[in-house]
Amino acid sequence: MAEIIDMPKLSDTMTVGTIVNWLKKEGEAVSVGDMLCEIETDKATMELENLVADGVILKIYINESGEAPVGAPICAIGEKGEAAPDVAAPQSAPAEPEAAPAEAAPVVEEATKPEPEGRKQESKPAPTAPAPASSDSGKRIKVSPLARKLAEEKGIPLEAIQPSGPSGRIVKKDVLAAAEKGVTAPAAASSAPIVIPSGAGIAEEGPVKISNMRKAIAKHLVESKTQIPHFYLETEVDAAALIKTRAQLNKDLTELPPEKGGIKLTVNDFILKASAEALRRVPGVNASWMGDHIQQHSSVHLAFGVAVPDGLVTPVVRDAQAKTLRQVSAEAKGLIGKARDKKLKPDEMSGSTFTVTNLGMFGVTGFYGIISPPNAAILSVGATIAKPVVNANGEITIGHRMAIGLSGDHRVIDGATGAMFLQALQTLLETPALMLV
Repeated sequence: MAEIIDMPKLSDTMTVGTIVNWLKKEGEAVSVGDMLCEIETDKATMELENLVADGVILKIYINESGEAPVGAPICAIGEKGEAAPDVAAPQSAPAEPEAAPAEAAPVVEEATKPEPEGRKQESKPAPTAPAPASSDSGKRIKVSPLARKLAEEKGIPLEAIQPSGPSGRIVKKDVLAAAEKGVTAPAAASSAPIVIPSGAGIAEEGPVKISNMRKAIAKHLVESKTQIPHFYLETEVDAAALIKTRAQLNKDLTELPPEKGGIKLTVNDFILKASAEALRRVPGVNASWMGDHIQQHSSVHLAFGVAVPDGLVTPVVRDAQAKTLRQVSAEAKGLIGKARDKKLKPDEMSGSTFTVTNLGMFGVTGFYGIISPPNAAILSVGATIAKPVVNANGEITIGHRMAIGLSGDHRVIDGATGAMFLQALQTLLETPALMLV
């Protein structure tokens, strides 16, 4: 008997999915464990695995680029020659409930409604092995997950590595060979400018389809900006000690193999670690407005923005207050790699209690992010720039300054509490050794 595969619910906020690509065609044989298609949700693109039965694809109900609400039939699997079941055309996506959990909302457990035997489907993040990566220049690079992770840990740009794997893929030995040759990323401060290609022509006039991720971002931020009373604070950090400490640590750590603790720390790693520690010291900022009460969080689940071609995702470093700088750095790098490959799992980008957004690498000197509810605040980090400053002796010298801003939910945080948090953060960033003890 033919089995109908329905559109699965792949994230806590997903109501509709888009078929990005069918990996099987009608009439093609499939086995249990085969990947059937790629589905775009509001947060990521995932592959759907066949967990039903061996057989052939009798019918594809939703073509590529087509949308279907959760629970709608997308294909049927049965025996060769068997007639495909008729199904009703997918209805439009159901209206989203009022005050639906936003992107950073805690995961909502779905009702455990029993499913008929053989119909249960599970999603799996797309396998990472064949996934191509994008270099900073936009060139597609094939790289194995292990090689990517190793390259990130050693700070080696993928475009500088000579591939030797199948179909020109970079594999582990290529990264090790590059490291042995002394290939490293160019030394760059957090304010290093992003090079924008000059050869691209102006875009053609016309409508641009809105991705599920962009729809979710738009809805989420409109809700935030219209329902949360934002207030803003800003201060300036003397980043000289941070730059010096980072350089000293990287001088030794990047020479070590990963298994012996080798890693390359970024300025953002220090900011994440310092934010987690500042939230531990000023816990009032690590809280949420719940309508009838304020929820105080006992752990810091730290989200940070990662730009991807479709928009923005915010992976979460959980229990960041209890992790070392090295652990935060390694976990953040792993999550960034998954985000860029659209391999983040739903539980890796939900449940945050605070968010950090950093545009320093674009040369932006200061800005204010929009709060991601149910977070009560978001930290905005600008570029570190060299500028004339007045030192303790009243002399004008060259200093390195980083602007940090805080957008706070005034229902949860008062200005004084926000100021205390920024003060704690400033102390940590200007005395980075405090993060190492």
